[in-house]
Amino acid sequence: MYQYDQYDQKLVDERVAQFRGQVQRYLAGELSDDEFRPLRLMNGLYLQRHAPMLRVAIPYGLLASRQLRTLAHIARRYDQGYGHFSTRQNIQYNWPKLEETPDILAELAQVEMHAIQTSGNCIRNVTADHLAGVAKDELEDPRLYCEIIRQWSTFHPEFSYLPRKFKIAVTGAAHDRAAAQVHDIGLNLRRDPQGELGFRVLVGGGLGRTPIIGQVIREFLPQRDLLSYLEAILRVYNQHGRRDNIYKARIKILVKALGTAAFREQVEAEWAQIRDSGLVLTDAEIERVRCYFAPPVYETDAAADASFEQWRQNDPAFAAWARHNIADHKVAGYRNVFVALKTPGVAPGDITAAQMDALSDLADRYSFGQIRATHQQNLLLADVRQADLYPLWHALQTQQLAAPVIGTLADMICCPGLEFCSLANASSISIAHQINQKFDQLDYLYDLGEIRLNLSGCMNACGHHHVGHIGILGVDKKGEEWYQISLGGSSENDVRLGDILGPSVPKVEVANTLERILLVYVEQREADERFLDTFRRIGLEPFRARAYAGETDSATVRKLRAVRPAQVETV
Repeated sequence: MYQYDQYDQKLVDERVAQFRGQVQRYLAGELSDDEFRPLRLMNGLYLQRHAPMLRVAIPYGLLASRQLRTLAHIARRYDQGYGHFSTRQNIQYNWPKLEETPDILAELAQVEMHAIQTSGNCIRNVTADHLAGVAKDELEDPRLYCEIIRQWSTFHPEFSYLPRKFKIAVTGAAHDRAAAQVHDIGLNLRRDPQGELGFRVLVGGGLGRTPIIGQVIREFLPQRDLLSYLEAILRVYNQHGRRDNIYKARIKILVKALGTAAFREQVEAEWAQIRDSGLVLTDAEIERVRCYFAPPVYETDAAADASFEQWRQNDPAFAAWARHNIADHKVAGYRNVFVALKTPGVAPGDITAAQMDALSDLADRYSFGQIRATHQQNLLLADVRQADLYPLWHALQTQQLAAPVIGTLADMICCPGLEFCSLANASSISIAHQINQKFDQLDYLYDLGEIRLNLSGCMNACGHHHVGHIGILGVDKKGEEWYQISLGGSSENDVRLGDILGPSVPKVEVANTLERILLVYVEQREADERFLDTFRRIGLEPFRARAYAGETDSATVRKLRAVRPAQVETV
């Protein structure tokens, strides 16, 4: 992984010192709230419902074990003993004291971490596929390009005060696992007919109040031109993006207003002026950064071990976990292990300091000392020998990090909602608990198969409800919490915004309504169909008719839960 040089470290240390002085001046009354606001936002500090919230950057989701230990220490010393992983591969602390935030940033700087540009109208944390570098379907590791973009965009003077926040995702695999098509800029690595490596460039994606899928403005951009083309896009946005209306300030609104063709023309014209400037990305620079992401030294005989198959045949609980929580690896004999932050009764994405410490030790023992944050608010240990899967599973179980639910209804994306966020209209975490209590049988979850359930507490869509197979949005109706349900969304290759089911439902009826929706799927699905496949085949109306048919009666419940026993499949 990338290691700071003297310039990186100096920049971060100087920012800590600057922010310490700014906080002291604010607390002394020398800076007003309005004067302090942009300063704290540039350092990831929000004012939330109960206390400040500090968002810490995890570039492209990659953590060293020593960094995770520091995050655990911060949770223990400065917060209430836990942190929250978000969909942008960052971690958030919900209870820091304002006067102690400079101390937190100083401790982060000691392990090459910071909170710079995790908020405000700037280029935010660049995200990537959590299986970057280890996926079988990968053309090229996108993390080195994420790092190049990070270095280019950090403290960029022209892009420190954009019209609105700006998010970039980079993918290098056939399967989009980073939701690149709903980012301000999505970059897909590909090769042209001559074998040259470059990018397909999408612009203007995003969720929130106006959800839009990104549009392709260049089918192939040579890698040498990456930074100059990104700069051209940002210049056009900075010049023409609206600043008079916060709700119409995102680049997606500009692209829609101009039209994709006209926006492309402006970008190309701007790019022609700067293409051959100092922003050319040379082969030497690419190789310099690539060296930081060299693969570990894998054991050549790891595939010969037979213990994994033996344990899977002998232990049904381990077999269920292996079926759902491990993914293929590009190297024979190794697997990628999802660490589920989806324990029932715990807010999705939350992890305690003790769990972070334990996971750091497990990463050192089983995963070359690295941990990854995923887009679905889980963690990942890559590069695990399959011979180590059984002892690793036992160790994760002791920490309540082995819930065998990855990809199921219980693997929810969920924003903090009204429980913490000052922008939220309704609760999210309590709805996640309500759904977990209703659907608490693993056999039932396994029978339902792959379902992406996303929850947001307001239209800002931090829970990405628009692109959930099932999306749930909290709304306020005269001081009461109601929930709008959408079906059929996806953030992957088959990207689509979900269709609104109908009128919102009261808080107490969310799980019951969801149960009626799933009954339609169970009744109508064909062999091997996912929920999303069935929905796209039969359409919205059958689900709408059942969802609003009244309370779920006992006969319906028995029918819905008369599921087939889960089958153990080859991993």
